[in-house]
Amino acid sequence: MKLSESFHKGKAAISFEIFPPKKEADFRDIDSLLDQLAELNPKFISVTFGAGGTSTVGADGKIQNPTIEIAKKIKAHGIIPAVHLTCLNYTRQEIDAMLLAFQDAGIRNILALRGDRNPDIEPKHDFEHASDLVEYIASHGDFEISGACYPEVHPECLYMDEDLANLKRKVDAGATHLISQLFFDNDYFYEFERKARVAGITVPIEAGIMPVTSKKQIERMGSLCGASIPPKLRVILDKYEDDPKALTDAGIVYAMNQIVDLLAHDVDGVHLYVMNKPDVARRICDGIAHLRNAE
Repeated sequence: MKLSESFHKGKAAISFEIFPPKKEADFRDIDSLLDQLAELNPKFISVTFGAGGTSTVGADGKIQNPTIEIAKKIKAHGIIPAVHLTCLNYTRQEIDAMLLAFQDAGIRNILALRGDRNPDIEPKHDFEHASDLVEYIASHGDFEISGACYPEVHPECLYMDEDLANLKRKVDAGATHLISQLFFDNDYFYEFERKARVAGITVPIEAGIMPVTSKKQIERMGSLCGASIPPKLRVILDKYEDDPKALTDAGIVYAMNQIVDLLAHDVDGVHLYVMNKPDVARRICDGIAHLRNAE
């Protein structure tokens, strides 16, 4: 099933994002994580992809990548997997190898991303923008392609109009579904969505929500994604930064309030950046269960 077929007017899709653990020991917990997330009936689960150096070639000449292995496990749970694929630090030949590996694993949904710039890694320059990767994937296999979008404008872009023009280029190249970067003020998302529709972007746009569980993490992620921290959230971060449990409780409530408002505004979907914390995902999904059923 294609991701674009998971979206229906007035029925918001709920999806999750997880990441491959860095330690082999933690990788063994993935099955338990997926067991718990599968119980929450997400439309799909996306798996992040490292900016460089995460793939190796096995003795059989095939790509070995933790993102692919986790995606196969997601599929085994009866859930659509969507794999992230970055391009800034890869050549066309390396992207070809990854696409072949996805095909061999039966993975058809790709979130095409440029990837963050790393001062320690020289870009390969075969793909300068995510739209370049989208266009390339669209012409090299039977994949459904998703793209990222920025409610508060891409950090490297000066103006919303310029950012929307780049996003329209990405959609025209073949992206059939968009996931927003995290944001903490819904008004930014609504204004972005309105302008995107005016710009002729008609594909489903999911709202990316990251529940706050760590002040440092949220500040770092917000900085990377260009997401501002509103005063009411800043008060929460400052008050509970030294009490992880209290901060998590407050962060979950804050995220739930965002989601309640998004659902009331008939958002296409909500993509939860659950950071491999199934208990956080469960508390949020349980809290909005009746709202989801009422749509």
